[in-house]
Amino acid sequence: MNAARPEPRLGGGGDDGGVTADVTLLYFADCPNWKQAHRRVRQALREVGAPEAALTLRRVETDEEAQHLAFHGSPTVRINGADPFADPAAPVGLACRVYRSATGLTGAPTVEELTAALRAAG
Repeated sequence: MNAARPEPRLGGGGDDGGVTADVTLLYFADCPNWKQAHRRVRQALREVGAPEAALTLRRVETDEEAQHLAFHGSPTVRINGADPFADPAAPVGLACRVYRSATGLTGAPTVEELTAALRAAG
């Protein structure tokens, strides 16, 4: 797989009046948290009425690519190109990312956080 290209979008499409957003899940394979983030993003998309086709997976494979993409760890969720959970102090590179939630630190944003970010963006 060529890491320079996004992987195919997932799911089906359709105009159902829901939130319109372009969501990219950036990850690297050695961090298992991206799978949880993937499930949560898909659920959040369903909850706001957005098609799963709005989701693109993008694997980041090298430090150079991480620098180029300003990749602050895996998983990173970008909605319409912006990271709603950005921490400007977080280092760029191939590392697992940690998110703060109401229940403590977690490896991915919660469905509720993702849903709120999608609604705010779309």
